[in-house]
Amino acid sequence: MWDIFLQTLPFFMLIALGYGSGRTGFFSPEATAYLTKFVFYFALSAMLFRFSANLSLADILDWPFVLAYLSATGVVYVFATIVALRRGVPVTEAAVEAQCAVIGNVGFLGIPMLVLLLGEAAVGPVMMVLAVDLIVFGSLIVILITGARDGRMSPKILWTVAVGLLKNPMIVSITLGLLVSAYSLPIPVPVNDFLTLLGAAATPGALFAIGASLASKSAERVAVAGWLSFNKLVLHPAAVAVAALFLFDVDPYAAGVMIAAAALPVAGNVYILAQHYGVAPTRVSASILISTAVSVVTVSLVIAWVTTF
Repeated sequence: MWDIFLQTLPFFMLIALGYGSGRTGFFSPEATAYLTKFVFYFALSAMLFRFSANLSLADILDWPFVLAYLSATGVVYVFATIVALRRGVPVTEAAVEAQCAVIGNVGFLGIPMLVLLLGEAAVGPVMMVLAVDLIVFGSLIVILITGARDGRMSPKILWTVAVGLLKNPMIVSITLGLLVSAYSLPIPVPVNDFLTLLGAAATPGALFAIGASLASKSAERVAVAGWLSFNKLVLHPAAVAVAALFLFDVDPYAAGVMIAAAALPVAGNVYILAQHYGVAPTRVSASILISTAVSVVTVSLVIAWVTTF
């Protein structure tokens, strides 16, 4: 456990460095926004493209894996939604809370950290988790919020979801990489070196951006945020572990990667959605802040456990 903690500590130290830079004003919110944009559209996309270009679809698409993650995540999502509705919050807020309960920071934190700690073989499982989060649950929150406000489902909602997926650079880069792999297209050496150099900026840039963005987050509605953080850091990985290890025939290594990915703190893109739709942004902000702080310990514990598989 101590060895794993020391291995994960540098990742969280980078987050802390970004947080300190943001809190002191050395890194302004505008600078953080531009750094996040650089990482999201360029560095992380280059990393994902290189990873997927060296994989085949068969290396990523494992149906027992998908069903295990999807069913376990769905159970926690529904549970968090029911608890929110029982508190009397509207459907829109319940959808946002459910998103906090299951969507972890796989893109900015999970991919760089889990691949380094669990090995290159973790790339496929991590990208599968990311794809399910983006395609299924990223679409679901838009459908629920828009449908609840309009009072009905319409083709316009589905069109909005489809356009959002097509514009997501992570989806685009993974798809393009898989196409390159499927058709065995050669990547020229200068292009490969360019992608390697650009992708190398993803890990430190993403972690620093996470910390700097946390500096602007508030800890209001601490009780609810604590409950949502408990869902994300404890209930979600626990449900995924049960599904992967006992209900579905998932390879033990892939199951370990899936559980570790499920243990990650609340993703920053949930806050972006909450702010965009004007639905409980301070609640999401507090959930991200609390879950990220606590995950310094919980993620180390989970990774230490799954490495025994």
